[in-house]
Amino acid sequence: MESVIPVLDSFGRPLRSLRISVTDRCNLRCQYCMPEQEYTWLNRRDILTFEEIAQLVTSFAGLGVDKVRLTGGEPLLRQDLVRLVRMLAANPRIRDLALTTNGMLLGRYAGSLREAGLKRLTVSLDTLRPDRFRILTRGDSHAEVVKGIQAARAAGFASLKLNAVIMRGFNEDELGDLIEFGRDAGAEVRFIEYMDVGGATRWTRDQVFPRAAMLESLSRRYGRIKPVSDMGPASDSKNGSESNSQAAGGRKPVLVKPPADQYALLDGTVFGVISSTTQPFCATCDRARLTPDGMWLLCLYASTGLDLKALLRAGAATEEIARTISDGWRGRTDRGAEERLGLVSRGVFYPVEDLRRDPHREMHTRGG
Repeated sequence: MESVIPVLDSFGRPLRSLRISVTDRCNLRCQYCMPEQEYTWLNRRDILTFEEIAQLVTSFAGLGVDKVRLTGGEPLLRQDLVRLVRMLAANPRIRDLALTTNGMLLGRYAGSLREAGLKRLTVSLDTLRPDRFRILTRGDSHAEVVKGIQAARAAGFASLKLNAVIMRGFNEDELGDLIEFGRDAGAEVRFIEYMDVGGATRWTRDQVFPRAAMLESLSRRYGRIKPVSDMGPASDSKNGSESNSQAAGGRKPVLVKPPADQYALLDGTVFGVISSTTQPFCATCDRARLTPDGMWLLCLYASTGLDLKALLRAGAATEEIARTISDGWRGRTDRGAEERLGLVSRGVFYPVEDLRRDPHREMHTRGG
């Protein structure tokens, strides 16, 4: 297949990764994402069809995107999602097709997702204690999530990750237990700092349990922890990778690294830490996001986006959409997490009133 010349933004960051939120609905109400009692939902008539999503992915893939992740809300609430997976897996330019889920419905769909061509799975699991799960999510489905993780292993997913948002005063005492659970489940655990983005309307600095504190806590239990730094650039999703040196406009692309810094215990067990709050990775971020109704966002912290659905439904050709995307990415200057880090006074990013006026700013709309 003919190689694609990467499209670079103003900082040399290539457009390589697209996260697609297929629904703004969720069956949990996690404190760090959906803590309110009521929400403003997108109009169902505005939600992209699978065919429209596939057409947009074709345009993105022609500009260098080779990684697609399906998110939500809870993506498995989208009816017949397996059909979309099958459609995207048929695109030869997409080498890495993944999905992030809360795991509640995974026991039902893991096998069919694998058969349809899904390559990787990430399951959110913030606590191993059902009582804490109930407090965090307002749900009683902890057992279903665990069963979903087991079903994913049984379905043959070789790459399985468990994401845990760590909040001071709530679950920071479970770091080691989560690693042990992940080891038994054949999954890599990734700890995520609590972020002040989207619907995190209860966020405070005091609740952030930073990477340094995580490593110190784990060191007390396991001894020396070694950074996984000898892997070097590679083409798979676990390592950094660099796009073609012959980039459009002659600008040299930056080295793209995964958001999780990896560490290894003395026995070789690997885990990751995503420290977006205290040590952002904006300089190497290659991600763009698509909301369920076709709003293209250049940054997780972006306040506005570009309406690609309007282009699609006006009859724009794939090439015209690709030009719009290319122009948008070339002008990208977003470094949202770094800008937030530099604030002297840092509080909630969006008040509830702003989120209700524009639901595109919600995490469950734009995807994590």
